[in-house]
Amino acid sequence: MKPENRHQHCCSDGHNAPGQKEHVHEDDGHSHVAAGPQNWLGHWPLLTALVIIMVMMLLEYAFHFCFSTLLQLGIYIPAYLLSGYNVLGLAFRKALRLDFFNEFFLMSVATLGAFAIGAYSEAVAVMVFYSIGEWFQDAAVSNAKRSIKALLDIRPDSVNVLRGGQITNVNPSQVQIGDVIQVKPGEKVGLDGELISDKAMFNTAALTGESRPDNKTKGETVLAGMINLNQLAEIRVKALFKDSKLSRILEMVQDATTRKSRTQLFISRFAKVYTPIVFLLAVLVVGLPYLLVTDYVFSDWLYRGLVFLVISCPCALVVSIPLGYFGGIGLASKNGILFKGANFLDVMTKVDMVVMDKTGTLTKGVFNVQKVVGYNFDERELLTLAATLESKSTHPVALAIVRYAADLKLMNAADVEEIAGHGLKGMVDDRMVLAGNTRLLKKFNIGYDPDLDSDAGTIVALVVDNRYAGYISIADELKADAKQAITDLHALNIQTVMLSGDKQSVVDNIAGLLGMDKAFGDLLPEDKVAKVEALKQEGRRLAFVGDGVNDAPVVALADAGIAMGGLGSDATIETADIVIQNDQPSKIVTAIRIGKITRNVVWQNIILAMTIKVIVLVLGAGGVATLWEAVIADVGVALLAILNAVRIQRIRL
Repeated sequence: MKPENRHQHCCSDGHNAPGQKEHVHEDDGHSHVAAGPQNWLGHWPLLTALVIIMVMMLLEYAFHFCFSTLLQLGIYIPAYLLSGYNVLGLAFRKALRLDFFNEFFLMSVATLGAFAIGAYSEAVAVMVFYSIGEWFQDAAVSNAKRSIKALLDIRPDSVNVLRGGQITNVNPSQVQIGDVIQVKPGEKVGLDGELISDKAMFNTAALTGESRPDNKTKGETVLAGMINLNQLAEIRVKALFKDSKLSRILEMVQDATTRKSRTQLFISRFAKVYTPIVFLLAVLVVGLPYLLVTDYVFSDWLYRGLVFLVISCPCALVVSIPLGYFGGIGLASKNGILFKGANFLDVMTKVDMVVMDKTGTLTKGVFNVQKVVGYNFDERELLTLAATLESKSTHPVALAIVRYAADLKLMNAADVEEIAGHGLKGMVDDRMVLAGNTRLLKKFNIGYDPDLDSDAGTIVALVVDNRYAGYISIADELKADAKQAITDLHALNIQTVMLSGDKQSVVDNIAGLLGMDKAFGDLLPEDKVAKVEALKQEGRRLAFVGDGVNDAPVVALADAGIAMGGLGSDATIETADIVIQNDQPSKIVTAIRIGKITRNVVWQNIILAMTIKVIVLVLGAGGVATLWEAVIADVGVALLAILNAVRIQRIRL
């Protein structure tokens, strides 16, 4: 059938109603009109055009009404402008900047060309349905971004501060460190602090992804974003509003949506090359047959070229792929995992080795003193000297010793020096005291009982006035899910390695209990860096998981740096690419699975879109496909890809 004899229906892309603003997504390499208000009435021009085209199709096809050309133009031109004025405007403004190879220009040329050959209804239909497709695409992207932000943006607008015996309701940004805030049952904690009430129960789901209530007792840390569940709680503020963990999490999540994966970057570059190529091919479809075909009819070949332009629009790829990564980031956030960029979702799919610190990563980092052994030294006095020196440190081992000596009167400590990877040195009541591992004793040439090197516990050796005085044995507990995490990693064919500053006997014992592949102890921070560099030189794609300040350099060096966000130091959390909010090592496996789910969905969309587009492009060039089929293929593929991407956030792990 000749184009001039067809009833024309053109898929629209001018999907902005009055009041909607142009929104250009430069970061995606894809500009499109913003979705605007979500209610249907806000899109009355598009809806009016849709009603017009549906009524005209019914009259022409079902009732066989015949309209004069003048009457058709009088009906279809207003419908075309109602549905496509934003698309035409954007195409014109971009053309002024010599930017011709974009979807707006393609749709404008295709629909105006359809008008030129008398395919009026097809021109309007293409513009209408293209606009509807763009509307759904924008709505899906907006919802994906909103769901990521809404998941964590739970900071209250005000907090109750106790000042001068009076409760004052103020903005969280006006609260100072040391202030006491009150949080009623059902209210959200506005700032990080220390619980000064005897006890309280909190919902930590927004931070950790865990819905299980967390019971806190006096002196424990409470974080902004937690919800008080059962009784009035008083909290002494320990960090300013802008420095709270929740504020940092929000910044990380917002940054994550702008850091693109390699797939996204490739597709953006691909679209910039692909669009001018298909435009040139469309021109060749129209013009080349003139030299090769004897019964050349310009309108027939122009129609084929227009079909070629409509189906060539790369919307399904350029929109659905970033949407897939938004979905992956959102799914991770729901599970208490923060990816600082879509690129790290891709990195986690390639990891074949996970290297982990011991304390705070595989173990709870909550040490308890098991025994104090004096070597020709009173054990009570030895404990007092050790606790006095360790009171100047914030290391978990130091805190355990101080806690164990709570009933003792501490002495005066001066000139305390922390020797990285070794321990502490200082003056306690005019006596020089060393407290640390056996490396510290070797550094100062102090002789000691060689059995300490093979002891399976964590040992703090003590030296008083250059004489070995004894040791304190301390035990840490494995995290409940540590064994399962290692088992699950092995099931994914991922090797597991432990790096620790603790002595080799302790590291070997923990690694044996967990079933890890390799374990290296007695490592200083620089030794950990060297070990990771050596593993990377073997061709390994590795993730490093840590929590302490000394782990920050290794976290930065790894292909994927993972920080334990609950116990982790600020330096490590800032350096890491991925943050696990509830400190569970099993979340490492979850992060890998989310990366693989996201990758699979993204590649499903790429293959689906490219396969259908190639088929319809060939059919269009061969005169088999019509504009109707082209627009249905284009919009249909885009919507299928969007639905496929959106489902990521509904997956349960």
